[in-house]
Amino acid sequence: MLSRIRQRRENRHAVAQVYVRLVEQARRPEFFEKLGVPDTVMGRFNAIALHAFLLFHRLKGEGASADLFAQALFDHMFADMDRNLRELGVGDLSVGKKVKSLAKSFYGRTVAYERGLLADDEGDLEASLRRNLYDGVDPDERQIEAMIAYLRSEVVRLAAIPAQQIFAGDCDFADPQLPVAPASESQC
Repeated sequence: MLSRIRQRRENRHAVAQVYVRLVEQARRPEFFEKLGVPDTVMGRFNAIALHAFLLFHRLKGEGASADLFAQALFDHMFADMDRNLRELGVGDLSVGKKVKSLAKSFYGRTVAYERGLLADDEGDLEASLRRNLYDGVDPDERQIEAMIAYLRSEVVRLAAIPAQQIFAGDCDFADPQLPVAPASESQC
């Protein structure tokens, strides 16, 4: 009995650590300043959703422990969003509806990103990112190409991290890949 309580406490701590790293990565200025993600409340949600997708994608198919960890991470993420909405001044009566709407948006994004990753045509992933990450803002081609490269490289990099390492709360993300300046913009 005591070992189960200790295990749950350690699991909550590991989930919280992974979530903090996920949010820290999603809030890196490069995403907003260089890669064109809108620096708005919704843009920040979209960046968090993208990084959460990366972790959920990594944990998919890893068994019951991974499913439990992913569910705990999802619950933690939306409990945090509930707190943040309240801090932003959203009224108590509408917080639940807004969180439910965000969760529905998150599910839609994960399905779209998954389809985009699996598609033969890079255009599907590009369309998914334009619609879900950029949310009405039109990034230039270099920004979208850099974001696709970042997403694909993170999928590969995270796949190399043992699931047990993630369960222990140890999960880092790589530096975002910044767009390459066109030849005419380079300086000598």
